[in-house]
Amino acid sequence: MNAESWISYGGLLIVCLSVFGQTGLFFCFFLPSGGFMFTAGVLAASGSFDNNVLVICALCAVAAVAGNATGYWFGRSAGHLLKNKKDSGIFRRQYLVSAETFYKKHGATALTAGVFLPLIRTFAPIVAGMIKLDFRRFLLFVTIGSIAYTFSFTLAGYLIGSMPFLKPYLKYFIAVIIVTVTVPVVIRIVKEFRKSSS
Repeated sequence: MNAESWISYGGLLIVCLSVFGQTGLFFCFFLPSGGFMFTAGVLAASGSFDNNVLVICALCAVAAVAGNATGYWFGRSAGHLLKNKKDSGIFRRQYLVSAETFYKKHGATALTAGVFLPLIRTFAPIVAGMIKLDFRRFLLFVTIGSIAYTFSFTLAGYLIGSMPFLKPYLKYFIAVIIVTVTVPVVIRIVKEFRKSSS
């Protein structure tokens, strides 16, 4: 996925939608939101993006909080449907089980730090809704995590993009970020596929 091409086509909207989708919609768990934010930061630093980097950070943080809230309310109102849903091409019950195990082990930290982890960032809010965690407490932790997540990825891209001598290597940095974000998902899918096939 060429993040720069997508952003050139859809602008800041496509970045925010990727963040919202991966944190709020279980069928969008594969979106490389970190790669999109990093690329947006790079483009903002190079002048190829008409948005201030802090505006990008703020809007992505809002998108992440909104996504988490959407996942929470889905889990609270219809989580039982997802828990009983059969495995399909885009969903494995193991994703939900992994998020639930992570949440039980780490508690509120799962909502704050879990946003940095693929799959966990998508399914932890659903689990929180399913167990009917107090919404105000939930919102506090996901807001902290969302701000840390969006600002760190976007500002990292901005920092690297601000260094002219790194310009020839930017595509490699972007590739590394996207691979770092997506590879754990691919590995988990392959493991679950092998497990189900054996």
